[in-house]
Amino acid sequence: MFPGAHLETHADKPAVVMAGSGFTQTFAELDAGANRLARLLRDAGLEPGDHVAICMENHDRYLEVIWGCHYAGLIYTAASSRLTSAELEYIINDCGAKAFITSKYKADQAAEVAGSIPQVTLRLMLDGTIDGFDSFEAMIDGLDASPLADRVAGMDMLYSSGTTGFPKGITKSFVHEPLETTGGPVMPLLQLLFGMTDESVYLSPAPFYHAAPLRFCLAAQGLGATVVAMEHFDAEEYLAAVDQHKATHSQVVPTMFVRMLKLDPEVRGRYDVSSLQYVIHAAAPCPVPIKRQMIEWFGPIIHEYYAGTEGNGFVYCNSDMWLGHEGTVGMPINCTIHICDEEGEEVPQGDSGTIYFESEASFEYHNDPDKTAASRHPKGWSTLGDVGYLDEDGFLYLTDRKAYMIITGGVNVYPQEAENILVTHPKVVDVAVLGVPNDEFGEEVKAVVQPQQMPADEAEASALASELMAFCREHLADVKCPRSVDFRPELPRHPTGKLYKRVLKDEYWKDSGRAI
Repeated sequence: MFPGAHLETHADKPAVVMAGSGFTQTFAELDAGANRLARLLRDAGLEPGDHVAICMENHDRYLEVIWGCHYAGLIYTAASSRLTSAELEYIINDCGAKAFITSKYKADQAAEVAGSIPQVTLRLMLDGTIDGFDSFEAMIDGLDASPLADRVAGMDMLYSSGTTGFPKGITKSFVHEPLETTGGPVMPLLQLLFGMTDESVYLSPAPFYHAAPLRFCLAAQGLGATVVAMEHFDAEEYLAAVDQHKATHSQVVPTMFVRMLKLDPEVRGRYDVSSLQYVIHAAAPCPVPIKRQMIEWFGPIIHEYYAGTEGNGFVYCNSDMWLGHEGTVGMPINCTIHICDEEGEEVPQGDSGTIYFESEASFEYHNDPDKTAASRHPKGWSTLGDVGYLDEDGFLYLTDRKAYMIITGGVNVYPQEAENILVTHPKVVDVAVLGVPNDEFGEEVKAVVQPQQMPADEAEASALASELMAFCREHLADVKCPRSVDFRPELPRHPTGKLYKRVLKDEYWKDSGRAI
């Protein structure tokens, strides 16, 4: 399914509404714009299976651009608008893009990469132009808005967040399948698990370029639902958007839950969220107290899944399942989970180890056979690099990322445990726990905290640090708790909820003379 499939039933229905500006695009307008772009791309010499790169903010016409690439049968790479110029240049070249589409908002960065992407033959910019780029609007204006003949469905090839080294493209084999009969892997999930129909309203508070928001928005529009999108997440503005647009479905990340819960109760009470039927979260573990409070507030409509851009498996739980197994991320529904030790042997039930998916899905890391090989078990299973365990009922629990484990005095410490405790403290907005150099123990546990209010002086900072360390020790063994706390006005967290912990670790380890 695709937007044009709904023209006979609701051509004038909004396909996308931007919550901030109020910009609205109907299904007829979205389909016509996508058809024009598909023609432009085809006229420029791009054929099904060729690559195109897109780098924009949450632009009014972002989804139109993606659908145009999809209608043309292209492999589209939506690159983060927060990348450095070096990272963006790398992605455009690495994916082999023949076309690059951006916006005037990104003009400075577009100018920086323009001279280093020689294989790109078509360069388009929305909202204005700079040297070397053609106007998107001028190029598609007047083009035939009717569909191309014999359309082939495109597909995405998205890149990892790149927290260590350059991002890596996650690729699958391109198959020439008719657009009209190709629904994509997310659409059945929205229908079967989350009850989405053409009458639903899907609120997306995250960047379009990230895998889950992009795929869910496309699938929602493919089903004929309206997408309401936020340019940036703000806790109160999110609640206002639910109320104003009567959103029925939404996907968030746990940090958004935390921000909403820390709003003043009077502010939270201003907005009616009773229209919500399904609130889905993923991307990062959710602390048990936070999720419990959200279920109490929103009702048992909170759904969770654990999966990756790689698409190698899917683990799911609804509110009732979670309440019976607090802390779980769910049960596998299209795969088998194996928990393995460092030697690849499966561990007993309840023991932690690397999480492997056994499924029919296949993926590779583009141009990186070593990373692909490292993700595979000798039996062919694949991993995202996470550590966890299974309980006696087969529910999966995440312990942490393997790369974040702290070894202090020979004891393995997973920082997620302390993070889940500290973020519930009323004076904490966000927190990262990491290992920093210690001459005696190798590493020691440190917390880097974004407080509700930055301490005014060293005395206040010392008092708050002591309060937080004591709070953690009330809930966890001493070895798992921070021995020191630093404060920052903001942590380096991606809008999708992913914490750039490597950026913090580099700060503390750069002068140690030791590898990390």
